[in-house]
Amino acid sequence: MPISFPMLSFNFSPFPVIETERLRLRAITPGDIPILRELRIDDDVQMYIKRPRETMERTREVAGQMMSNVENNEAISWAITMRVSGAFVGTIGLWQIDKYHQKGEIGYMTFKQYWNKGIVSEALKEVIDYGFKVMKLHRIEAEIDPDNIASGRVLEKLGFAREAYYKEDYYYEGKFFDSARYGLLTAYK
Repeated sequence: MPISFPMLSFNFSPFPVIETERLRLRAITPGDIPILRELRIDDDVQMYIKRPRETMERTREVAGQMMSNVENNEAISWAITMRVSGAFVGTIGLWQIDKYHQKGEIGYMTFKQYWNKGIVSEALKEVIDYGFKVMKLHRIEAEIDPDNIASGRVLEKLGFAREAYYKEDYYYEGKFFDSARYGLLTAYK
């Protein structure tokens, strides 16, 4: 008899605000669109993300999709903010959710002035816990540019293993680029 796994189901209402010692992960709102655009057009932030320079209209679409995904319980994205000042640091989320296979992909980005301060690790740890404990994911994946050594280190520090290296995996502006895939299995069995 085949083994049957229950398909996951989640409800992001009310929105799960997550607080750490320094951070507050909250819902992305329409008021975040201007700062979200600044993040998504910052050359340093986008160094390892191959996509055309984003227009304000495209940022509105992306933010709208993030909010819609939460409303429809399909994926979840948080604004990373400083707990005391409320400063917008970046974004983090679980998307590409495969409910049948009980997995999702994690993604994150922050403004450069917040790099190398442990902020991504702090936020990532909480979102991983949320993904495994609340969403009941079995696996969380991340795909990065292999040249992004800092991102790879953060993932490995939190238990992810680099499972694959794809040569010339995607095409952008007349050139092929490599990608690396990381994975983490739940420790909450």
